[in-house]
Amino acid sequence: MPAAPPAPAPAPPATPPAPRRLLPALEHPGQALEHVTPNWFASVMGTGVVAVAASSLPLQGVVLDAVALVAWLLAATLLVVLAVAFALHWRRHRALAAGYARHPVMAGFYGAPAMALLTTGAGAHLVGERLLGEAAGVAVFAVLWVLGTTLGVATAVWVPFRTATRAGDAAAAGERAGEPLPAWMMPVVPPMVSASTGALLVPEVPAGQLRLALLLACAALFGLGLLAGLMTATLVHGRLLTGGPLPVQAAPTTWITLGVVGQSATAAVLLGGATAAVAGAGSDAARVVHVLGVAYAAAMVGFGGLLLFLAAAMTAHAARRGLRFSLTWWSFTFPVGTCVTGTSGLAAATGSTAAAALAVGLFSLLLLACALVAGRTARGAASGALLLPAG
Repeated sequence: MPAAPPAPAPAPPATPPAPRRLLPALEHPGQALEHVTPNWFASVMGTGVVAVAASSLPLQGVVLDAVALVAWLLAATLLVVLAVAFALHWRRHRALAAGYARHPVMAGFYGAPAMALLTTGAGAHLVGERLLGEAAGVAVFAVLWVLGTTLGVATAVWVPFRTATRAGDAAAAGERAGEPLPAWMMPVVPPMVSASTGALLVPEVPAGQLRLALLLACAALFGLGLLAGLMTATLVHGRLLTGGPLPVQAAPTTWITLGVVGQSATAAVLLGGATAAVAGAGSDAARVVHVLGVAYAAAMVGFGGLLLFLAAAMTAHAARRGLRFSLTWWSFTFPVGTCVTGTSGLAAATGSTAAAALAVGLFSLLLLACALVAGRTARGAASGALLLPAG
């Protein structure tokens, strides 16, 4: 009689699945603060400009109001979170933070915190007053405008100075200086953002010398941002024509050149209203500034169209060469938002239905870009992949 088969060995106990770790791309959660670079504040700019742009559109309604309010609340929350994270980054990882501040490209993105403050402040006045009340909204606006303007002017002076001295050191050593990049626009655009948002603040300041001083300051900031921005944009445009396409991952930054165009058009139109608040609606000064602002904004629509199509073509070219997602994709948002506010202002000042339709079309593009980039950013931040140094 055959022997009975041996009894099967007992199955090993099932191993429980490992708990899902927070920020799995990082070795440990504390690593999240090591690389909080200033370009993270572009997410505040891109989100906040949705609220500002929505409030400027010639078409208004409950849905648009809700979009503006949600966008502003998100931008304000991001600003607080990033400000705390950035401060901790400097405190705990000072050597890394100083290295980023000296980096020839990353240093330019110190303009992003300034523009984040200014955009969120303008949103507090245009949108946030529904929750904060008028007095609190204006107070928040004023505080953030002063902080953003101070930081923006400092950046507009310091970063070009560092770039010039670095180029001089390279020439003395017989080395080649860095070529102009679209990121060079980041430190020189904030004064123009201060000019446009400051024009909204002028009527909220007590009449008299203080209001006049703020108007003149906005005009000076307009000049600073316009001349520095256009000179830099010319260098960047020349580099694109003579030096060939940018590296694939830098291609989205070509959209940054749109920022000075859209923001200056916005400022030019808004300064007409600010002048009327100082000199009177029927004054010669108000009429002259209004006409000049409308003419300038209309001219910038043509220039902006050229830059928009060039940036789109450069991005499509990079996409065919393997463009991957990174924080540079936020360049698709804020510059387009400034074009929305510029064309909306032109439509309001002239009654042009064509300008109004263009503003609505650009706003649709802004919403699409912001939804895409915000979703990818949220996923990358949740996994920790975006909190690692760029490879």
